[in-house]
Amino acid sequence: MKIALVHDYLTQRGGAERVFELLCKRYPEADIFTSLYDPQKTIDLGDRIVNTTFLQKIPGAAKYFRSMAPLYFPAFRALDLQDYDLIISSSTSFAKAVRKNPNAYHICFCHNVTRFLWDTATYLREYGDYRYFAPIIEQVFQVMRKVDLKYAQEPDLYIANSSVVARRIESIYGKKAMMVNYPIDTSKFVFSDIKDEYYLASARMISYKRLDIIVEAFNWLGWRLLISGDGPEQARLKSKALKNIEFLGHVSDRTRKDLFSKAKSIIVAALEDYGLVPVEANASGTPVIAYGAGGVLDTQIPGQTGVFFKRQTPESLQIALLEANGISWDYDRIRNHAVANFSENAFFTKVEQIINQACGVHQLFI
Repeated sequence: MKIALVHDYLTQRGGAERVFELLCKRYPEADIFTSLYDPQKTIDLGDRIVNTTFLQKIPGAAKYFRSMAPLYFPAFRALDLQDYDLIISSSTSFAKAVRKNPNAYHICFCHNVTRFLWDTATYLREYGDYRYFAPIIEQVFQVMRKVDLKYAQEPDLYIANSSVVARRIESIYGKKAMMVNYPIDTSKFVFSDIKDEYYLASARMISYKRLDIIVEAFNWLGWRLLISGDGPEQARLKSKALKNIEFLGHVSDRTRKDLFSKAKSIIVAALEDYGLVPVEANASGTPVIAYGAGGVLDTQIPGQTGVFFKRQTPESLQIALLEANGISWDYDRIRNHAVANFSENAFFTKVEQIINQACGVHQLFI
C-alpha cells in the first residue's frame, strides 16, 4: 500500500505539527507533502524527503506563510497524488483539498475548521493592520469560504481531536467526524517530582492564547513566571510585564522538556479545542492550571492533574493559582494519567481500527 502524508505547511512547530510528526514516525515509508517547508522552524523529519508546492519557490513565502492564504488551495490541488492508495492529511485549513484517484481513500486529521475564514474576527484581531483592510479581506474570504466548503467534501473520513472539533466539522462542513484524542510522544518528556519555584506558560504569542490574562495575574501575585514561545503579541506583552516575568522566546525541545518537568504548574488561559500542552505537562508530572472549557475537560481531572478557572480574567486565574498552591500534588499519579490515556500506542490502535473499518479492508495495517 502506497501512503501519502500531507500537512498544510511546515513552517512552525505547534500542536498540529507535533501530531504530524508522530504520523511520519508511524509510517516511515510514506511520502511527505506540504505547501511550504522550513526545516529550521518546524518538526524534525531527519533525512526524509519533503515534497512541496510551487509556493516554495516564492521568495519569503515560508516566512510570510499567512500572507499566502489565497494561493494554498490551488497549490494543493496541483499536487499529483494519483499513485497513492491511502492519503492521510493533517489539516487546519488547506491540505484536505488534495486530489486522489477514485480508488484511493483519504483520511483527514482535522485539527480544526479553517479558523481565519469561519472565526475571522477572533483569529485576526492580533494583527493590527487587519482593521484597515477588513472590507477588502472580507470580500476575499467570502470567496474562500465557498472554496473551503467545496474542498471539505474531498476526504472520505474525518478524524477530530475532540468532541468540540467534531461538532464544528459537522456544523460547518456537513461531514461526520470520528473523535480520537491526539497523543503525545512520552519519550520526549522527562518526569520530575522535584519542582522549581517558577510557573510556565508555553504558547505561540497570538491573541486567542490569552497570555495577557496570565501576565496580569502574575503582575499582581509577584510570583516567578516563564513564558516560552514567540509571535506578534510578544512586544505588547513584554511592555506590560513586571520583573518577575521572563520571556524566553523560542526554545529547543530539550530546553522545553526540562522547563515542563521542573515547573510548579503549566498555565493555559486559551479556550483550546483540544490542546496538547496540558497533556505534555502531565507527562512531565506537572499539574495544569487551565481555563475550564474546551479540550481540557477531556484531558484533566480537577484536583488530581490540574485546576480549572471559570472565567478568562486575571482575577479568576489568581483564585485558581492560590487553590493549586494549597494542593499536595501526586506527581507520579499525574504522569501515569497521561501515559495511560494519551500514549501513541493507544492512539494508533484506535485510529487503525477506524481506518480498517472505514476502508472495508481487513488487516490493512499489520
